[in-house]
Amino acid sequence: MPEVPLGDAGTPGAPRVGVVTFPGSLDDRDAAAAVRLAGADPIPLWHGDSDLHGVDAVVLPGGFSYGDYLRAGAIARFSPVVGAVVAAARDGLPVLGICNGFQVLCEAGLLPGALTRNSGLHFICRDQRLRVETSSTAWTSAYTAGEEILIPVKHGEGRYVVDASTLAELTAQDRVVVRYVGGNPNGSVDDIAGVCSENRRVVGLMPHPEHAVEELTGPGTDGLRMFTSVLGDLLRAAL
Repeated sequence: MPEVPLGDAGTPGAPRVGVVTFPGSLDDRDAAAAVRLAGADPIPLWHGDSDLHGVDAVVLPGGFSYGDYLRAGAIARFSPVVGAVVAAARDGLPVLGICNGFQVLCEAGLLPGALTRNSGLHFICRDQRLRVETSSTAWTSAYTAGEEILIPVKHGEGRYVVDASTLAELTAQDRVVVRYVGGNPNGSVDDIAGVCSENRRVVGLMPHPEHAVEELTGPGTDGLRMFTSVLGDLLRAAL
């Protein structure tokens, strides 16, 4: 595996959160920084890894994996590391897919639906208000359902689409994690910005929580709680 300087030697006893790097990833280091700020050790995972090296959770970051050839996430879905992530997620490993990571999770079948070209056919980059719809996932337990937060979005293929029966199922099962408020940037059905798996351990969302973790560089710190949420989830599971 190539040298990917995502973290230092680590903190003994701290949870280990894998951060995947694909060819074309842009936000892996930002995700690693968010993991470290939350109190965990970011562990670099390369797209060619078939071993997750004993991590306690995984983040699939944003970017343009494999150049988004064919369509976003379509090639990454067949990488060795995603095969390992899919198997581990089905055994309960917490997984967060951010932007391109969300697209990969949908392509891999861990989350329903698909991400398509924005309705306006333009790349969108702005700070976006969201409403947290559920706090009962591995990645949102530090939020309150109904709370509004501010998280950046930056994508060209972020319009979430899903058939009517699956949408009804997601709604009935409280699996819509976050919705856009104050304007839908991409035309996603029902203003959906993120969803979770049936076991509530896998979450995908188009906004970038790793870009809202420090007052100095982001629009506040609303995104940091997504990373502290999973640490709390891991602690509860260990008790």
